Amino acid sequence: MRRPELLALVSLALTLAAGCGSSRSTPSERAATSGHEGASEDAALGERDEAGGGEAAQSRDFEETDSETAARARGGRTAPASELRPTATEAVLRLFVVDAQTAPITGIVIKLTAPGGRNYYAPETDDEGHTELLVPIGQRYEVEYLSLGRRNTTAAVDVPSRPQQTLRLTLRYRGPREAPAGPRGFVLEGVNFATARATIEPDSLPRLDRIVEYMTHRPRVRILIAGHTDNVGNARANQRLSEQRARAVREYIVSRGIDGGRIESVGLGDEQPVAPNDTPEGRAQNRRIEAIEL
Repeated sequence: MRRPELLALVSLALTLAAGCGSSRSTPSERAATSGHEGASEDAALGERDEAGGGEAAQSRDFEETDSETAARARGGRTAPASELRPTATEAVLRLFVVDAQTAPITGIVIKLTAPGGRNYYAPETDDEGHTELLVPIGQRYEVEYLSLGRRNTTAAVDVPSRPQQTLRLTLRYRGPREAPAGPRGFVLEGVNFATARATIEPDSLPRLDRIVEYMTHRPRVRILIAGHTDNVGNARANQRLSEQRARAVREYIVSRGIDGGRIESVGLGDEQPVAPNDTPEGRAQNRRIEAIEL
């Protein structure tokens, strides 16, 4: 089954299976102790631009809903047996990723970031769209899908301060049923070089580190790095420069621990413009690096 494209709006159904709550409870705690098994919550996830733009939508706090939401979002599927056990200080997060038709999506990596900046990664979702991980209790986490592309989806989830708790989250894509056929490429916005050279500017490295992060947690992924230039100057020199820049990006990613056999590089010179070369703005768009998942 093909994986749908990450989109701006994602719904998140949260089901809590936990012990008794405190006298002053959060919405999550009230759902867990409301007297009906499998109480759930929904939230919208805002989309943010990895190139540094603002959020396209604001994530909102979870709201209590009826107890059937999470079951419907999974299409009535039976959850696989958990391989993890909650403790006094860590909760199990059981995650299910489905598309708009409630079909499971495989190969998704979900990242949670704690307030202090520490990251927790769930393994890739399996054929049932399921994955799970342990996280410390009593914290609010930012939830994010790892993506090679320019945009990620984000939301926040509260893990109450209660021992021995398991939380179920169903994350649903709302978008096309299928991704376009064939490899898909993304312009790596924010990756810049010294003028007429293949030296990567230091402020470009955080963007490249996100590729490293993606490939680290999706170990079967292979990518192609493609370099492009505008048409100013000699075409042969532009071809050579595009090759050198693509190779420099590949070498940086390999230097961060990614197997070089998983990354190819190619230079395409000025052969594939995406904008007219008769304006400074157009030429800037044509000077680019693309990453293509193979």
